[in-house]
Amino acid sequence: MAITQAPITSALKAGKLHRFTPLYIILGTLAVATAVFAILGAVNVAGILIVTAVLFVVTYWLLSLFVEGSRKAKDRLMTSLVVIAFLIALVPLISVAITTLTNGAARFDVDFFTMSMRNIVGEGGGALHAITGTLLITLATSIISVPIGILTAIYLVEYGRGKLARWITFLVDVMTGIPSIVAGLFAYALLVIFFGEGVRLGIGGAIALSVLMIPVIVRSTEEMLKLVPNELREASYALGVPKYLTILKVVLPTSLAGIVTGVMLSVARVIGETAPLLIIAGYTQSMNYNLFDGRMMALPTFVYNSYAQQGSDAQAYIDRAWTGALSLILIVMALNLIARLIANIFSPKLGR
Repeated sequence: MAITQAPITSALKAGKLHRFTPLYIILGTLAVATAVFAILGAVNVAGILIVTAVLFVVTYWLLSLFVEGSRKAKDRLMTSLVVIAFLIALVPLISVAITTLTNGAARFDVDFFTMSMRNIVGEGGGALHAITGTLLITLATSIISVPIGILTAIYLVEYGRGKLARWITFLVDVMTGIPSIVAGLFAYALLVIFFGEGVRLGIGGAIALSVLMIPVIVRSTEEMLKLVPNELREASYALGVPKYLTILKVVLPTSLAGIVTGVMLSVARVIGETAPLLIIAGYTQSMNYNLFDGRMMALPTFVYNSYAQQGSDAQAYIDRAWTGALSLILIVMALNLIARLIANIFSPKLGR
């Protein structure tokens, strides 16, 4: 007569923790940490969370070691540490977002987006001149940087051989790490040659930001081009298509989504730079639509100027600074969303 073994219904007997075990441990360790701080009479949210995290990692690891063995316990220990590291990384991001949103909401109104600061010394006014300047300088920066960056990457991947390619790669690496203020000094020194000392132009800000933007575009585009399979190029060459047409009709369309994403992210990276614009673009309280004539305000310099040079009504200047920072964050977020949307639209569709 065959003996049928009864099914194991207990998770502990099966050598596996219940799926809600982490939740139970978190609640238990949180209660213990809160009770300890309450007894000590020094309730501190940050301290409670730190003690809870330490107790959770230790308790979770010991319980897994007892029930599931050392191998699974190590896996759960590393998973816990990775999750905690991720949560810690989110803390400053969430803190900055909440702080900026809370303080920037005070002046997030119609006047802020439809008025400049011309003849405004107290309450009121807005950042229309700064928003316009940011968009114009960023547009000019993109016009300068995108063709240079993409063509440089095409040369390095498709044509570059020997010392010249190595030197270009080396210079791109060096440019990636230069301080932003050096880019501003470079643009100022360049324009001084043509316009003399004390020059302040919006186009100078675009030149300075291009120095920071070009290496990012080169690196991102280069990596995208390298991902295109060589079989596609070889198939095109086998049909007698010239190399330049292969690049235009095969390589670039295949990597277009990644290239556009890299360009958008590079724009988001330079749009918040302050030091180069302070040096070469300057700041003004009036509207200026001409990149080649006079000073031009941008949102980063608007925020800095509003906070650093407060007038008689200091709170009004601080409110405008926070709202300017919030507007800049929203612009960067919009650019990232546009980049993701474009990447999804132009990414190659895989089908059978």
